[in-house]
Amino acid sequence: MIVTTTENIPGARVTRVIGQMFGLTVRTRGVGGNIAAGFRGLAGGEVKSYTKLLEDARREAVDRLVQSATAAGANAVVMMRFDSSEMGQTMSEIVAYGTAVVVEALPPSP
Repeated sequence: MIVTTTENIPGARVTRVIGQMFGLTVRTRGVGGNIAAGFRGLAGGEVKSYTKLLEDARREAVDRLVQSATAAGANAVVMMRFDSSEMGQTMSEIVAYGTAVVVEALPPSP
């Protein structure tokens, strides 16, 4: 599955647009993790446990996007984007979304 943030895929053409697809996940840190991150926040700098949490959440959202697009018959997702929001003070929602399409390779130029 090709997933790209661009509208076009070099060397391929879109033969069918299936439509908007998304993958969603909601993540939270446990109470202990939030306390430890709070102490780290006082000192300043990167909170690596939150960085890992968000990296994992984005990866999972993209995986779910790909699963939805595949189930709909797509072989690519173009114009992929992320969106995120906070739910309460301890949860983060991450959404990966884009347009599911069917693409085929262009013939080589003579």
